[in-house]
Amino acid sequence: MDSRLKSSSDTMNRTFEVHLLRSEDAEGVCRLFRSIYGEGYPIKIFYDPERLITANKEGDYYTSVAKSTDGEVIGIHNFFRSAPSRDVYEWGVGLVLKEWRGMGVSGAIERYMIEEVVPELSMHTVFGEPVTHHLQMQKHSESFGFPPTALEVGLMPGEAYKGEGVKSERVSTTMGFRVYRNIHQKIFVTADYKEAIDFLYEGFSSGRTFAESTDPLPSGTHSRTRMELFDFAKVARITFYETGSDFSDRISGLESEAVGKGYIVIQVWLKLTEPWIGNVVKILQRRSFFLGGILPQWFDDDGLLMQKLLFTPDFDSIKLYSDRSMRIRDLVKSDWQRLCG
Repeated sequence: MDSRLKSSSDTMNRTFEVHLLRSEDAEGVCRLFRSIYGEGYPIKIFYDPERLITANKEGDYYTSVAKSTDGEVIGIHNFFRSAPSRDVYEWGVGLVLKEWRGMGVSGAIERYMIEEVVPELSMHTVFGEPVTHHLQMQKHSESFGFPPTALEVGLMPGEAYKGEGVKSERVSTTMGFRVYRNIHQKIFVTADYKEAIDFLYEGFSSGRTFAESTDPLPSGTHSRTRMELFDFAKVARITFYETGSDFSDRISGLESEAVGKGYIVIQVWLKLTEPWIGNVVKILQRRSFFLGGILPQWFDDDGLLMQKLLFTPDFDSIKLYSDRSMRIRDLVKSDWQRLCG
């Protein structure tokens, strides 16, 4: 894949090159992270050059770097796998060396990723998780065609952003998606969330048909699930690849395990293509889970985010850029008040 030569937007007109990570760049990426975060960044792959190189070769990460003419890595952004589908990539972990900020470096990397990397690698869906203690990342996300579809309430500890003036104990994020290749599917809608689902699918309904979810959970079937625990953030993410008649027992056991280990944010990811999703949602609602939003093509099939908090969320601290994101906040907050408040 070709690299791009760019000029900075300041009066010094310094030049830099943007390209996908090469083996010789990895040490520079680690130096960049240490220059900004010391040893404190929670994603440790960025301190391990060999591991980062391997992840890029295997397609779990695609790291785009900006390098100055003297060979210094001055900025990066990443695509990386974090969803159940291997063809869905998260766009994140972007930073620029302090001396190069405000010079168009981040924007040049972003354009390179969207205009060259995504088409070359045939990803069907890309998403991002802009934080909500400021508006810049949300504005960037929506300007590149990633409208929000979900709100992850209290996802991150405020201390992770202590250098940015954050005073709240937890920081929420939106989830914004861009679908490059639609997968046709039938979506089942629980009656409780029909209004919300109708709104959230605005701009994402291509290739979808919709039906009310009325089926019972199929008897004699077993759920297929996986739980990931993120110790730094105290977040448990539970993916249900399939839900069966044992769903109530499975979620009870997994939730108890997470709470017993001190996790305070519990997210559940479900398939909206299961005809019995409505009854799955009812089980979660009885356990004080509330709506997060939709996750287009999350499993290849579309997903639904439900979430539970072991603290009172501070909705007033959430700063949002667009009318759409504010409407999502209102839907999520209303559901939390109804089920948990």
